[in-house]
Amino acid sequence: MQTQMHTNIPTSNSKNWKVWWQLTRPHTLTASFVPVLLGTALALQVTEIHFGLFLAMLIASLLIQAATNMFNEYYDYKHGLDNEESVGIGGAIVRDGIKPKTILNLALALYGISLLIGIYICMSSSWWLALIGLVCMLVGYLYTGGPMPIAYTPFGEIVSGFFMGMIIILISFFIQTGTITPTSILVSFPILILVGAIMLSNNIRDLDGDKEFGRKTLAILIGRNRAIRLLAGMFIISYAWVFILIAMNIISPWLAIVILSAPKAIKATKGFIGKTVPIQMMPAMKATAQTNTTFGFLLSIGLFIGYLL
Repeated sequence: MQTQMHTNIPTSNSKNWKVWWQLTRPHTLTASFVPVLLGTALALQVTEIHFGLFLAMLIASLLIQAATNMFNEYYDYKHGLDNEESVGIGGAIVRDGIKPKTILNLALALYGISLLIGIYICMSSSWWLALIGLVCMLVGYLYTGGPMPIAYTPFGEIVSGFFMGMIIILISFFIQTGTITPTSILVSFPILILVGAIMLSNNIRDLDGDKEFGRKTLAILIGRNRAIRLLAGMFIISYAWVFILIAMNIISPWLAIVILSAPKAIKATKGFIGKTVPIQMMPAMKATAQTNTTFGFLLSIGLFIGYLL
């Protein structure tokens, strides 16, 4: 039973700012920023960039991601998964006294703003995107909300990777070009994997607690050691995929620059090996998110260099 009093705003202004910032779970926001940047860099190969649409897509994606994180905060509390000893940057309700309703309303408000931005995007491209955008928002809510939260199933990694990785890249590409190409799909595949890896790393860290609360995540079903090996395999496939595309002359050799992010992937994998205490795995989780960020940035840089040369 939760006995502490909830308030709308923490007492310290400094603490207040930090609490609300942490509530967005900033380390996950790159999962939205990187796909938008990459999709736009891909579009640069075939057309001039509309920077208004780029910024609109970027802001909308970040808002949806932040709202999804807040839904996660709200429903983790409702399902009894968060407590004052929980590891991680969640737990604003149990540790900082923010009212659950406040977080839920804020998430819905962010969705509302993203809807308005989405109208502008659709007016400038295609109204079919409205349907796709609504599906993405619904998935964001159902990830931890609804009668059967996606995050509690073995499908969390693939669903998050598909909608937060590949789909965002393809929408970002489409609003600039008016089409989808085989190359844009192929280049988006490693980001699908790496966004899924962020979710897998989270589930590896929370494996024992999730099992206690009856979750059936992929990490629980295959076990901690196999989950770590799967994470390593996801990193390997992502890098190998890029070099295969280069070898097939589908993308520029400049995209090989992505290999510079490999140390982060190695650090992430090693950081999980032999660890069972959640706090010990936090650096590995951070390195996994950083792998996605640097990998995506380097892919984009490779595309920009290839375009200029």
